[in-house]
Amino acid sequence: MEISFNNTKILATVGPASNSFERLQALVKEGVNAFRLNFSHGEYSEHLEVINRVRDINRQFNTSICLVQDLQGPKIRLGDVVGGGVEIKEGQRIQLVCDGSVSTQNRLSTIYEGLANDVNPGDMILLDDGKLELKVISTDKHMTVEAEVVYGGIVKPRKGINLPDSNVSAPSMTEKDIQDLHFGLDNDVEWVALSFVRRLEDINEIKRIIKERGKDTRVIAKIEKPEAITNIDEIIAATDAIMVARGDLGVEVGMEKVPMIQKMLVEKSNKAGKPVIVATQMMESMIVNPRPTRAETNDVANAVIDGADCLMLSAETAVGAYPIETIRSMSLTIRMVETNADIFNKSYVLNPHSNTFYNDSLVASACYLARDTNAHAIIGMTKSGYTAFQLAKHRPKSNVFIFTENERLLTTLNLVWGVRGFYYNKFESTDATITDIKETLLEAGFIKKGDVFINTASMPMGEQKRTNMIKLSIA
Repeated sequence: MEISFNNTKILATVGPASNSFERLQALVKEGVNAFRLNFSHGEYSEHLEVINRVRDINRQFNTSICLVQDLQGPKIRLGDVVGGGVEIKEGQRIQLVCDGSVSTQNRLSTIYEGLANDVNPGDMILLDDGKLELKVISTDKHMTVEAEVVYGGIVKPRKGINLPDSNVSAPSMTEKDIQDLHFGLDNDVEWVALSFVRRLEDINEIKRIIKERGKDTRVIAKIEKPEAITNIDEIIAATDAIMVARGDLGVEVGMEKVPMIQKMLVEKSNKAGKPVIVATQMMESMIVNPRPTRAETNDVANAVIDGADCLMLSAETAVGAYPIETIRSMSLTIRMVETNADIFNKSYVLNPHSNTFYNDSLVASACYLARDTNAHAIIGMTKSGYTAFQLAKHRPKSNVFIFTENERLLTTLNLVWGVRGFYYNKFESTDATITDIKETLLEAGFIKKGDVFINTASMPMGEQKRTNMIKLSIA
């Protein structure tokens, strides 16, 4: 199967429009690098079928498609609504109660028991992705909130509630999330995305569970709360990757702030060498249309220019009418930007106090050498994946080929900018290994005679050490 390849990766959500083996295979052929399993929907049996199908594709076609489990998080919602919907009007006073009962026109109910305790007079309460707005008049801090309707409309069952002015007391992981996480760990998903991250402790808790299970699943912190922006430096330091979750983020902080927050998050993640995913409404119109809007194409292009490692599609591939066309359009836009924009060869001031400073300096030097010699490829050998993340951080224009004996790492790295992984377990002397890898790449057509390429490795070969060697070669 011939597969499209761009440096900027594509993460596609799986749903009824894409969960068959044939459709998943077609999406991979068009350029999907990772599939997202959305645990806000679906039964375990359905998710397990997708997991098995993706792994069958990897085995049959020698691909390294990875799986991202997306936990629902403490989503605050309304309960059921009488008659399937009621209208509330501007200036109307209503009660919002925390008992999970059926909502009526003058009394709305939420399944979140902590709402009355979390809000204060003057706080804003947004319903249905911000379409309706209430202002808190008073709260008994236990069960009932008195509010005034600022912007009215039809209240529909089980729509989301956002509290942009309030500190939500609910933990980042609910009981459902913990149960779902164990299912993901049982099935060895490569990445797990934690929703509504607010602080360092949220990351530490999920990593504690993963470590106790003896797993190496990596964590993506979804940034969609104002508190996360406040604590962003410690969150980036603790997590393995960041997702700019623009849907709830736009409701929580105001959509006009999202573009600059996106750029800030991407820049900070790039500097830290942590993959960053841009998500939500990237090609929303393609849920029902075979072509994207000009604005959506520009959004995709700008995310690539900003420095995103990966772009995520949600309903477009989960339930949309044109999932294959969506991936094709996104791949073409990514390729056009990467061919024409100045997005390569980034340089950073490294931290001299870091315990990896010397290794990081060497990897940076390999990227500078590749730039100055117009090298066709940089080749890294790794067991932990650290070298791959560091090479990607510098966005070399040269192809990045990573060789490892850790088979699981091959799929994990498929979310990382520019990285192409190869299984390799014949580490001998440094010279013999470099020669063997060169022949492998020549035979596969990834390099050709006369190409300059840069090798990085640890010496002595095969020992568990950080990268400490650079070698320039000509094929």
